[in-house]
Parts: sequence; structure tokens; C-alpha cells
Amino acid sequence: MKSFKADYVFPVYAEPIKNGIVTVDDYGRIISVTDYQPASDQNQPLEHLSGIICPGFINTHCHLELSHLEGKVPTKTGLVDFIKQILKVRNADHQSIIEAAEKADSDMYDNGIVAVGDISNNNVTIPIKAKSKLYYHTFVEVLGFLPHNADELYANGLMLLDEFRPQSCSITPHAPYSVSKELFRLIKKYSDSGVKNLLSIHNQECDDENKFFRYKLGKFNELYEFFGMDTSHFKPQARNSMQSIIPLLTSKQDILMVHNTCTNLKDIYFLKRFDRKINWCFCPNANLYIENRVPKINLFIDQGFNITLGTDSLASNTKLCVLHEMKTIQQKFPTISTAKLMEWGTINGAQFLGIDNEKGSLEPGKSPGLNLITNMDGLKLTAESKVRRLI
Repeated sequence: MKSFKADYVFPVYAEPIKNGIVTVDDYGRIISVTDYQPASDQNQPLEHLSGIICPGFINTHCHLELSHLEGKVPTKTGLVDFIKQILKVRNADHQSIIEAAEKADSDMYDNGIVAVGDISNNNVTIPIKAKSKLYYHTFVEVLGFLPHNADELYANGLMLLDEFRPQSCSITPHAPYSVSKELFRLIKKYSDSGVKNLLSIHNQECDDENKFFRYKLGKFNELYEFFGMDTSHFKPQARNSMQSIIPLLTSKQDILMVHNTCTNLKDIYFLKRFDRKINWCFCPNANLYIENRVPKINLFIDQGFNITLGTDSLASNTKLCVLHEMKTIQQKFPTISTAKLMEWGTINGAQFLGIDNEKGSLEPGKSPGLNLITNMDGLKLTAESKVRRLI
């Protein structure tokens, strides 16, 4: 049994506790969270720490298989040129890909992350996830914008899904601009069939995505030409990309909309007209890396939707660290409290992944992991704030 006392403890399910004490058993399971040490425990060792204690972080959006691309893709090029660069440098020898992914997995553990929602387009990360200290849910991602091969792509996705089992996994569409209506409908049919199938969709990462869906204009035409694709089947939708695909999504599964860099208030209000189980995920450092802008995160607060945090991949970020994302958000949106960011980075992600019975908050009986965040300015994060895993 171990007890830790800090300037503040963030249980997440309750208000922060000043001079709080967290006690865990030898397996990391929470025994108690309190602001005093009972007389019966006075003989138990109590470790005094400077900073705040919080649960382990939940990273709801990552691409572990792209970890070997760290530092290889230029920054601030915009999404279309970013995608082109990824395709040019993505191939590498198998051992390099494995070693980079293993290091990224270890780094996430050191950065206080306990669970990850990870995107996979191949089977390379299966053995890494099988032996990892982290909980993984793998989103097997399918993409194909041409209608004629939707059946084949969907079948390939299901075969890859079978490879990941019995690990936690689901099949998901990549993005509005890369998935045909026919492929969306096949995934919807699967999601409506009664199986548990979480969805994670890259959403509105740049202005050109909306421009293509509204008017069939902008740089996505250049991207399709780069792929040699005939997009004559696609007709302008006269609405933004997310509004265009919402009717094609299931109402029976939780859906994570990731990035949302160019999602506006009209999109959010449009969404409310449908009975979709929408969650948002923000990865601000990746947005800055690719588009040199961040979403209008303040628009999403108090709209009745679950908000989570992700890191994206090392192709579009300098580190896989949820605290790094929280610091960026608080810098860009100073009115968002640390307590609110803690919810986004812990319990909300755990709820989306369906693991909140064990992780996401400091409640007796749970094993959420324990993080210490130091170099705080009161309850505010600073540029120097760091995370250290305690349990």
C-alpha cells in the first residue's frame, strides 16, 4: 500500500482537493482519496509531492504505425501537401517501423498515458499492442473514394479486423474526402447489426475539405489528380463535409470526430438535428503542425457533447503526450480551466472507449494510474509543466 499527498488532487469525478491524499494498494487500485490521513493510517508512509495528482491520461487518437515518420514531414504545408508527403516517405523497412512504434508506445507510458485509441491501416502494430502496458482500442481504418471498389475495400477491412482480434478493435471510415457513400453505407450496415463498433473519423481538417464538398473546388481536386482518380461521380453537396456525411453514419454506435479544425457553429447546430452519438477529439499540436491553426474549441464547450484529447502521430507532432495537448489548449484558450482539461484528457476518453469502470478518475476500486504534474502556477498549467507517472 502507498499513499501520496500533493498540493492538489484531481479526482475528476469531484472538485479538486487541496492537500489531497491518494492511497493505492500494491496493484495500483485506488483505496481512498481524501484530504486527511486517518489516525489508523498514521504509521503508513506518506510521500509528500509538489504539484497535482491526477488519473492516467487517455489518448483517443493516435497512429502508432506512423511513428517512424517523426521529423520527416515538413510543417505548416496544409493538409493536402501533408498527405502527399506522407505517401512519399511512409515506406520503410519493417524493423525500423517496429522499433519506432515500440519506442512511441514506451514514451506514451512514460508520459502518463494509460489507454490509446489507435488508427491502423495494416497489421504491423498487433504484436506491440499485445505486449504493451497500455490499453489499446484499434480503429481499423478503411478508405476509398471511388464507388466501384467499395465492396472489396470493406472486405479487406473486415479481414484486417479479424487479425487484430481478440484485441479491442472496430472498423471505421477514414474521412469524408476519402470514403465513398457506398463504403460509408457498408460500415453503417455493419455498425447497425448489433456488434460493438466504435467509430473514429478525421473531420474537417482544413478549409479545402469544406470547399470541395460545397463547390467541388480547392486543393482536393489536385489531390485526386495526384492519385489519378476520376471524381466525376461526386457532385457538390452545397454543405460542409461533416453535414454531408452525418446521414450516412450509424445512430447505434459512439462516433469520435477527430481534429475538427474547420468545424463551425452551423455544423454543430446541424449535428444536433440528428440522433448521432457524437464525441469530439482535439489534437491541437497536430493542427498547428499541419495547418498552423487550431479549432475554435470554445464553440464546442457546453454543447452537450463529450470532448476528448488526442496526439495524432509523430508524423504530425513532436511528442505523444496528452499534457502537451492540454498546455497548448490552455495557452490558446486561457479561460478553459485545468479541471476541465483534466476531464477531457481522462474520464471523457475513458467513457468513449468504454473503460471508465477501471480508468479515467480517482475512485475507490478503480486502477486508473496516477500522474504527478509539476511546475504549475497555482491550478494553471505553464510552459514548464511536466508529467511524471507515479503508478
